Amino acid sequence: MTGAEADRRHAPAWRGAFGRLWSAAVISRFGDALRAAALPLLAVRLTDEPLVVASVTACAHLPWLLFGLLGGAVADRVDQRRAMWAVDTVRGLLVAGFALAVGLGHASVPLLLALAFLLTTLQTLFDNASTALLPALVPRAALGSANARLMTGQQLAGGLLAGPFVPLLLGAGAFLPFAVDAGTYLLAAALVASLRTRPPEREPRPAGGTLRAEIAEGLRHLWRDDVLRPVCAATLLCNIGMGALIATLVLHVTRWLHAGTTGYAAAMTVYALGSLAGGFVAQHVARRTGRARALLLGGCVQVGSLLLMGTVRHLAALLVGMLLLGTMGMVWNVNQVTLMQQRSPGPMVGRIASAFRTASTSGAPLGALLGGAAADALGLAAPALLAALLFALSVAALIPAGRADVPVVVPQDGSASARATR
Repeated sequence: MTGAEADRRHAPAWRGAFGRLWSAAVISRFGDALRAAALPLLAVRLTDEPLVVASVTACAHLPWLLFGLLGGAVADRVDQRRAMWAVDTVRGLLVAGFALAVGLGHASVPLLLALAFLLTTLQTLFDNASTALLPALVPRAALGSANARLMTGQQLAGGLLAGPFVPLLLGAGAFLPFAVDAGTYLLAAALVASLRTRPPEREPRPAGGTLRAEIAEGLRHLWRDDVLRPVCAATLLCNIGMGALIATLVLHVTRWLHAGTTGYAAAMTVYALGSLAGGFVAQHVARRTGRARALLLGGCVQVGSLLLMGTVRHLAALLVGMLLLGTMGMVWNVNQVTLMQQRSPGPMVGRIASAFRTASTSGAPLGALLGGAAADALGLAAPALLAALLFALSVAALIPAGRADVPVVVPQDGSASARATR
């Protein structure tokens, strides 16, 4: 059997549960991208204080640090499908109310901060529930292909398609991006609610069991797994590096390269295109190398990309670097999530996923601070070189995982169809 035939054999069916989940994820990401672009622009209209504007972004990250692990534990306790459509319904109503306030001229900075905080708080449950639900919708052998399709579709909707609509919608009315986002939430909620899945089967919780104890159980499993532990550490290092790069990229392009806003837009577009390409090749790379070694390969290529960007003072070098960075970033994301789903016992997927996401979220703000400090002290090319160093450390952290690229955890039901091999 050829590699392409193997991929087709293990690919999830578009019709049925996976197709609806994919549609819900892509539609919701489109609306999220509209809102994410419109919120800072609205904040600038309401205040000219940089710290206040930046606090809108900070409020969108803070809930992951406060509630990320709790969201994973709750996701493992509840019916994930019901949790997802309920959360999307609440988010749709919140954003609809905010759109109404903007349309009536009652928008304010505190309202923006509250919306950003509440939406991300709800997202901590939704994202962990979504990660835990996917293995119940597709065979474990199809998880890699399913994740690649989900992430590629979301990147296409949020990274490329939504961007041109933002100025058009804002030109027609400041409330419109938020109204569209509310509609996408409600439509996604309806699609998820239409899924026909059995409630997850779980062993009875021990008497006196608490969420804190369940969170600790998930963290212990993550720490003891010879693959997931180094992958989580490497992901944290990578996100610190990406935080350093992205926070200062506009300065890198406009001041160090003197490429202006056009160069910055080109860099972000090329990165999005690279991410789409990575979604198409992620499974091919994993089939050739194994999932943990696919992460090693992706990390090595990204180190080279960052070194190119930080040492060659030319826009073409930046664009090549951003293209490779986006491609291998998606290869990393697809295989990291799939590896985590495959190696986690079914009742613990939400908690282990939350640990990964919490690490990712905590790394980005730290990296942004480090990148700003490096640019100020060492020059505008320093953040890219700092990111290269952090990615190199992540590759070193991954070496034990590459050596232990072993079969995944066998699900508790022991069914042959649910087992996966290297």
